[in-house]
Amino acid sequence: MREDRSRLPNQRWQIAEVQPEKVSELTLSTGFAPLVAQVILNRGIATADLAKVYIEPESQALPSPIEEFSDLATSVELLVDAIASEEKIAICGDYDADGMTSTALLLRALKHLGADVDYAIPSRMKDGYGINTRIVEEFAAAGVGLILTVDNGISAYEPILLAVELGLSVIITDHHDLPPQLPPADAILNPKLLPVTSPYRGLAGVGVAYILAIATAQKLNKLKGLTTQLLELFTLGTIADLAPLVGVNRRWLKRGLRQLPNSQLEGIQALMQVAGVKEEQKQLQPDDIGFKLGPRINAIGRIGDPQTVIELLTTDDPGLAKIRAMQCEQINRRRQQLCQEIEQEAIALVQNTPILWQQARVLVVVKEGWHHGVIGIVASRLVERYGVPVFIGTYEEEDRSKIRGSARGIEEFNIFDALEFCRDLLGKFGGHKAAGGFSLPTQNLVAFQQRLSNFAHQCLETKHLKPLIKIDARASLKQLSLNLYEQIDSLQPWGIGNAFPVFWTPNIRIKEQQIVGKIHLKLTLAEDNSDTEIKAIAWRWQEYFPLANRLDIAYKLRENHWQDTTNVELEIIGVRPPQITNPKSNKKAIFNYQGRTYACSLSGSINELRIRNDRGKVLAVYPGSKDGLLGTNRDNAQKIDVTQPHFYQLVKIALTALGEDN
Repeated sequence: MREDRSRLPNQRWQIAEVQPEKVSELTLSTGFAPLVAQVILNRGIATADLAKVYIEPESQALPSPIEEFSDLATSVELLVDAIASEEKIAICGDYDADGMTSTALLLRALKHLGADVDYAIPSRMKDGYGINTRIVEEFAAAGVGLILTVDNGISAYEPILLAVELGLSVIITDHHDLPPQLPPADAILNPKLLPVTSPYRGLAGVGVAYILAIATAQKLNKLKGLTTQLLELFTLGTIADLAPLVGVNRRWLKRGLRQLPNSQLEGIQALMQVAGVKEEQKQLQPDDIGFKLGPRINAIGRIGDPQTVIELLTTDDPGLAKIRAMQCEQINRRRQQLCQEIEQEAIALVQNTPILWQQARVLVVVKEGWHHGVIGIVASRLVERYGVPVFIGTYEEEDRSKIRGSARGIEEFNIFDALEFCRDLLGKFGGHKAAGGFSLPTQNLVAFQQRLSNFAHQCLETKHLKPLIKIDARASLKQLSLNLYEQIDSLQPWGIGNAFPVFWTPNIRIKEQQIVGKIHLKLTLAEDNSDTEIKAIAWRWQEYFPLANRLDIAYKLRENHWQDTTNVELEIIGVRPPQITNPKSNKKAIFNYQGRTYACSLSGSINELRIRNDRGKVLAVYPGSKDGLLGTNRDNAQKIDVTQPHFYQLVKIALTALGEDN
């Protein structure tokens, strides 16, 4: 009976080029398995020196922040003078996780340093993003002498000009893209002003705030007792904001993730408890923040009051911390419910209208009654589902003549450039390559849809209209050991700019599959001619159940703890019909090396390379693995390191003879 292939996800796979010589060099210099060396190579780490810094970020000699940020010394002097003269300082933050952790970080630091400091965060619903003239006027009326923006301000020319005209000093700390004209602030700290080679270039807003706080505390000789708590907030905000995990981010996050399980902050302890993060972990994983702590903070900024998070992260009262953490939990559950409802309504709208997104090469979906605060999350889910750029909007609550929306892109599509292309149809807009926000008059919606489609046709081909799965290397199930997982885990933190490794295995047999938790798919997998079995989970894949019983799979490795047992499981992120037409067939070849004749074969089903010499000895190895077996049969075979020069050359020549050298 012919298997039904119609239920498979609509995906495109991008498999990294195999570079055996460079992999061998990195394997020898790092001691890691070839699969892990291939991952490192795929991250742009091509030499032993670069690999050392990547593996041990603390080994890199960093330039001083004072040398990198030209306005840092001025900023520190402004703060020191304000503290000494008891001048009022006001922080203007933002309502996302980066902005709220930045605000909490500077509140903690400045209060520790003896400052008279308060804060304000604009309303997502009423004000929109960033400092505005209303906030400036309120600060001035309250007698504020120094305004400190965090995670915003670089594009707020008019409000900053007003502050200067009213006699206020202004320090801008931000990390967003630079506008054509910088605001007339007294000092600007923004990593986008630094060279692209600077290790500080990838800082989020909380990273800039962290540097300013540390530098000011050092100037006042009051750093003791402050560093650890600020590092924890830096770690929380940087990962929650999806900042690139490179440069100083990677260096400081390695420290912060180790520190968080033993957090000194009552708010973080309470948040970990309600989020189900285990305190006995040696260190947190970025996913603990990205999927557990971060969403509970972000939910407040989306549909709640940011003051809840600020109090959570600045209080030293365990009771208040627990109350605020529970509020974060409740608001996050409401956020999850809203996202699910809006996602289902959006899918129904696409199907029933119908919206011809494949023809348009972009999906624009607008409906009344959706919550402004969560539609960006739904946009990301729709990108995952349809594989095209998504622009999602809803009408203003009391004014159907205006639409406000969010956008999320794919690799070949620049959201900010697309919005710029539609500038004359829009009100306010902003963003970057991957995401953005916008508003427009309702009467311009049809023209906006057509203009976006015109832009999409300039940069997208039909082949791009599928979700992209980026894959590091091919592996066999036998290679997926705890040792391999531990090597991979040592390269944390994974995230933006340092993506979690993805492997693929061809022609897997699905021995068992079932729906768990109503929407997830649990699997038992096996390879032909092998006793190895492995468990796997595919999140939110209930619509593809049941899967065909033989597939190519793409996956991440997970560590699973059950009772006293620890093993490796797979997180399936992609599947496709098997590309091997006859899985039981073997490739065979004969070659000469150093005056001896060898016969070799490669099993298409289990990806095992076997090399037999003229004396009957057999070397068996899985391409990409560091270990092999050498002997006349399985019983007397001994484990060897195939990265040794003789064996490495032998394997390389055998693969060339079999036509597998690419």
